[in-house]
Amino acid sequence: MPIREPVVSRPHEPALFASMPGRERYRVTGGGYTVVELQAGDMLEIVDPEGLQAAELAAFDTALGAPAPAALGLQASPHARFVIDALREPAPHAQKTRAALAKRGIVEIDTHAAVQLWAHDTPPGHTRRLIAQKPLVAVVAAPSAGATVDTQHAPTSLRLTIDRANPALRLAPPRSEPLADPLAEFTIHPGTARAYTVRKGEYVQVLDVAGRQCSDFVAFDLRALERGEALDLDPTVTRTLNGSAYPAPGLYAKFFDRHMQPMLEVVRDTVGRHDTFALACTARYYESQGYFGHANCSDNMSAALAPYGIAPRPGWPAINFFFNTSIGANQQMTLDEPWSRPGDYVLLRALTDLVCVSTSCPDDIDPANGWQPTDIQIRTYADKERISVSMATRSTPDADPVLTRESGFHARTAALTRRFTDYRGWWLASAYDNYGAIDEYRACRERAAIIDLSALRKFEVLGPDAEALLQYCLTRDVRKLAVGQVVYSAMCYPHGGMLDDGTLLRLGTDAFRWICGEDYAAIWLREQAAALGMKVWVKSASDHIHNIAVQGPASRDILRELVWAPAAQPALAELGWFRLLTGRLGDHNGPPLMVTRTGYTGELGYELWCHPRDAQTVWDRVWSEGQPHGLTPMGLDALDMLRIEAGLVFAGHEFSDETDPFEAGIGFTVPLKTKQDDFIGRAALERRSAHPQRVLTGLEIEGNESVHHGDCVHAGRAQVGVVTSAMRSPLSGKNIALCRIDVAYAQHGAAVQIGKLDGQQKRFDARVCAPTFYDPQKARVRA
Repeated sequence: MPIREPVVSRPHEPALFASMPGRERYRVTGGGYTVVELQAGDMLEIVDPEGLQAAELAAFDTALGAPAPAALGLQASPHARFVIDALREPAPHAQKTRAALAKRGIVEIDTHAAVQLWAHDTPPGHTRRLIAQKPLVAVVAAPSAGATVDTQHAPTSLRLTIDRANPALRLAPPRSEPLADPLAEFTIHPGTARAYTVRKGEYVQVLDVAGRQCSDFVAFDLRALERGEALDLDPTVTRTLNGSAYPAPGLYAKFFDRHMQPMLEVVRDTVGRHDTFALACTARYYESQGYFGHANCSDNMSAALAPYGIAPRPGWPAINFFFNTSIGANQQMTLDEPWSRPGDYVLLRALTDLVCVSTSCPDDIDPANGWQPTDIQIRTYADKERISVSMATRSTPDADPVLTRESGFHARTAALTRRFTDYRGWWLASAYDNYGAIDEYRACRERAAIIDLSALRKFEVLGPDAEALLQYCLTRDVRKLAVGQVVYSAMCYPHGGMLDDGTLLRLGTDAFRWICGEDYAAIWLREQAAALGMKVWVKSASDHIHNIAVQGPASRDILRELVWAPAAQPALAELGWFRLLTGRLGDHNGPPLMVTRTGYTGELGYELWCHPRDAQTVWDRVWSEGQPHGLTPMGLDALDMLRIEAGLVFAGHEFSDETDPFEAGIGFTVPLKTKQDDFIGRAALERRSAHPQRVLTGLEIEGNESVHHGDCVHAGRAQVGVVTSAMRSPLSGKNIALCRIDVAYAQHGAAVQIGKLDGQQKRFDARVCAPTFYDPQKARVRA
């Protein structure tokens, strides 16, 4: 019998500082700059991941407060003006940066500090490494060339990496910068707790310093304490009024007391997963595991609250920030390591005067704190500060968080509604005040509707190998795409599962624009290009191209006089389905526009693409021109109804990386018989096409009870499918659904049942039908 070697756990955790304690990562946004501090011997690496992005740097000696590019082996460049001009701007960010530099003795900001590292001619992944000869402050910038929607030169981000020559002997990264000037700032070490007061309107930031560390939080009404009443956050009331067990930013992310009065609201969350109102860890929990006398959060909280006259409890129901719990199918609570990464935080705003208590959890006997408890940092900020409501998204696990953004149209949509949702990192309206989803839906079907869809990701694909790359990475035959034409395509993994879907615009012989929903699509394209050695650039343009859709039978009449097109372009009234034009708003001197005859509603419609600085002007002109035609603002709720009726698929519903295009109902995007070139996933899709297991169908459901995404579909006792999307159609008055079902039950007219409760105790009768409920011949959209 062979002797077994020890088995070692080596999880891949690219975002954790503890795995590489001497390395720090930073991001420079396109058109912006980032400030970093360097010590003697530190290596600064600057990378242009997408290519074609210029880079500038300004360096200052922290001892002398003087320009010091020579300390990085650089020489000042007289024409490097972007970084210096940006630091001198009156904008709040520049003022804050100047104040931070002044604290380090750097007052004079002149051109002797600035260097152009490279111009706009770099290949993807271009890198430069610099070693500091003395303590420095470096300002690295990604200059903007002022791109517009009719060009493909949007500024993109740079990536910075610092390898410290003498990393600190600690398992924690440097402290992140405060969001504003703190009123109070303190660190809570593992196994301790601290109580503090927060006044109405002030903010509390609970920050995970090193990542994977839980922090329990409880708050009491200060005025009630002064009356002798201990009025704290109530878990039952909070869960009931929110309809959710987990906190999230926005107007509905409030925590309540037992009198149903709001005490706190969540303003920011860079993690996205917590537990709410399980007990903070208790002495009894550790004793049950055999660890007698172990420090615990509940006893620590009781001790911290004692000076306020609050009676101790053996277990405190708390907001368990960063605690990663879930409820399994067998109704058992399970836990794993937190999702939080170094510097992640939750920002709360007090809605009344509070006494708060926070902990740094001491749990080191299970994964709750990644097996290694670390520090929690608390900061409070004044009520005068204005901090945006936002969540965070990351394109990869080790990417910097990007907070929820507002599109160029947000000022106009926000004047019409307060009902916004975070959709893929952007605030988009879900419905509009004084309208509502049904009215918005009917406006689109009968007249016209306008919707902000700026959350769509836009990527420029440029270079002599652009066509070859897209031919290899998309399922469609890109070689057949003419300049000025648009095509809808799937993007697949090698196993045939879908990475994303989107539309591809051909702007020139070697110039394309890929519009999709997934940030990772661009990373995937770059990885394939690098593996094949292709000469191609994939440039992010989402922040510089925002878009609205004008959909409905009156859309052409609204836009025909608004969009000016040069003689070489088709006039808007002549624009064919899945074609584009580049023109101007109003006349040849107006803001540049791109118009595509595309949409997501099943109606005649167009999408207008512009630079964010022109967005309000575009909205105002379209809105004004549309009023005589009954133009109505439309949110995501109505859009979802429209696309379900039209049989249009949605990521996370009709498709995922486990679903191929045939199963998703878009097999027409995979021309296996006519596309001669190989593409990613082709072999797998040929196998899947020859032996299909599941297909997308429609369901017509008897009765009026609600059906939802994820409901099981049965034939007798056996489950044979799953509902992917469902709605009650205002047009037909019927309950309808899209369903991924076993091919044995996919025949039109087949009788099935939709299961509720456990799938057996409650059933709705349904019949299989085509997955397009509205205008299956596409006569309206082609009109």
